[in-house]
Formats: sequence, C-alpha cells, structure tokens
Amino acid sequence: MPIIPRILVFAGSTRTGAYSGRTADCAQKELALQGADVTRISLADYELPLMNEDLEEHEGVPENAVKLARLIDMHDAVLIATPEYNGSMPPLLKNAIDWVSRVSRDGTTRLRPYPDKLVAICSSSDGHFAGIRSATHLRAVLSHIQMDVISPQVSVPHGGQAFDENGDFREERLRKGMERLCRELIQRAILLSTRTEP
Repeated sequence: MPIIPRILVFAGSTRTGAYSGRTADCAQKELALQGADVTRISLADYELPLMNEDLEEHEGVPENAVKLARLIDMHDAVLIATPEYNGSMPPLLKNAIDWVSRVSRDGTTRLRPYPDKLVAICSSSDGHFAGIRSATHLRAVLSHIQMDVISPQVSVPHGGQAFDENGDFREERLRKGMERLCRELIQRAILLSTRTEP
C-alpha cells in the first residue's frame, strides 16, 4: 500500500483569531485534501516554562516538552505557521523549539525529533511584509537544529483581510502557493518515510 504521510501542523501563536492560526488552518485543509494524515495541535495545550538550564538540572525536562518531541518524532513532516513579533518569531514558538531540543529520550525510547525531520514554514502579519523576517529567522533556527526545511514558503500579508468567511485565502496567489507547498511537503515526506503501511 502507498505511504500516507503523517504531518504535524501548528501555529506559533495561541491568540484567538491569530493570522498564523488561520494560516495553519488553511495548511491543514490543503494537506488533508491532498491525502495526508494531518495532526493539528495548539501550543496552548503544551504549556512550558521559560527555557532555563537550572530548572532542567533540578527538575528535568518538562513533560510537555517530551510530549511535543514524541509528536514530532512520530510524524513524517511538520508545518509551522509563525507570526512576526518585532521583526522575528514569537517567544512562545522559540521557547517550545528550545525545550524540545533538550529531549533525547522518552523513558527507555531514544527520540530524535529534529535531525533530518522534514519541515515547511508559513508566515503572516498584519502588514505588507507578511512575516518574512520571522520566517527567515525561523528557517535559520530549524536549519541549525538539522531539520530539513523545504524551499516553498507561504507568507500572508495584511492578515486582517487575507481570509474569507470560510477561513480560506481570498487571493488566488496564496491558494496556489499553499497548494504548491503542501504538494512538495507530501511528496518529500513519502520519499523519505521509513514507515511501512500494513
């Protein structure tokens, strides 16, 4: 049987109505239309303290970081939709990335959530630049932790006007861009997957 890629999707903001969350919704919908098995999560369900090595030394890595690492590890690919805060990614997203980087085991099971894991980036903002600076910083961080970042990227400008009443992109350019991004992510995930379907 052909591989059905498992793809984890989340946004870098948990604000109600966040443009990054709405962009992640569009990605989730398009990935599912193209045949992926999509898991959509909110970082609000994985609350973490600020990254602190003293805390890690005394209390260990927080359980929510282990849960996130486990989720990333069990999926073939990840899609992250980031907002832009002051020209960069939000602290919520960076903090989650940093904590997960400290996870190497889940009980007796070895975890490798980041190295060679396929990942796609989307960005959004209320302005004209569409969160591109945040996406650039995120891409650099993900590359540094050895994730395999695909080239296609969807950046959504003027987030307040970008979505229609159904939550879909108003602009054909954005719809086509998301279709292209999801297609490449799925194709690459199938090629790189080491799973075998029953």
